[in-house]
Amino acid sequence: MDFLSSNASLMMEKSLSYLWTKQAAIADNITNAETPGYKEKVVTFEDSLKGRLLQASRRAAPVKSMRQVLEGTPFSVTEQAVQTRMDDNGVNVTAQMAEAIRNAYQMRYVMSSLNTDMAILNAAIRGQ
Repeated sequence: MDFLSSNASLMMEKSLSYLWTKQAAIADNITNAETPGYKEKVVTFEDSLKGRLLQASRRAAPVKSMRQVLEGTPFSVTEQAVQTRMDDNGVNVTAQMAEAIRNAYQMRYVMSSLNTDMAILNAAIRGQ
């Protein structure tokens, strides 16, 4: 089995890409917190992935690789229709800051996992 394209590595790669997209949306929300009429952006991935996995499990022909499922699963960036102020702006800066911190911790965890996997691969290559 190819270590770099294992299901765990592929999932970490997709997770990191999702978290990066989410961080960009959060930064955009915070930047536009004072823009009248701006709607908060929310990035989702879990529901799309769940749907793709269910779809793949119901097929008559089996899915050849997890890569097919992950690459075909898009991130969904939607605008929330929540109004928090009179100027129709939907951004709660406090909630966005908390979500940015949470997202940063998740990114750190995924990066740590990737670093651990690469360290194991590096040790195997060196024969240690």
